[in-house]
Amino acid sequence: MQPLTPDDVQAVIDEHGFGAKIIFFDTTTATSQQAADNIGCDVAQIVKSICFFAKDQPVIVLTSGAERVDDKKIAELQGVGRKQVRPAKPEECIDVFGYPPGSVAPFPLRTPGIIVYVDESLRRFDQLYAAGGAHNAIFPVTLAQLIGVTSGTVTDVIKKGTPA
Repeated sequence: MQPLTPDDVQAVIDEHGFGAKIIFFDTTTATSQQAADNIGCDVAQIVKSICFFAKDQPVIVLTSGAERVDDKKIAELQGVGRKQVRPAKPEECIDVFGYPPGSVAPFPLRTPGIIVYVDESLRRFDQLYAAGGAHNAIFPVTLAQLIGVTSGTVTDVIKKGTPA
């Protein structure tokens, strides 16, 4: 299955009238620190898109690049045991979510009905930057835009006291 592309992401940005354009870099933006270094922002302003499965339900967590996701909290939110929550495999990232690891955009997602959790730690920033669907693509976005497009639930899904 072919991954979605930055063109797919840009189409959603345009459709929602953000007025933003995906920015492409000569170097990779696959990790939060690499993305922050390219943009010139705080790593905490980078939106990480982390793909999981809770039992058989795909879940994507959008959180700050400075934080780690707590799978126990995902389990509680999904009403399953902690051992039923696992990270998506690389091929599942493409087949289910639409993108390879390191370039997972918060939208569009390939499979309808994916649960989206937006970590409340992102509230502290007026400007955020998210992956644009390729290992060297990022776009600016506000929290309100992110929530509006993804219909994500804002909640606490990070490990306390353990920065990424």
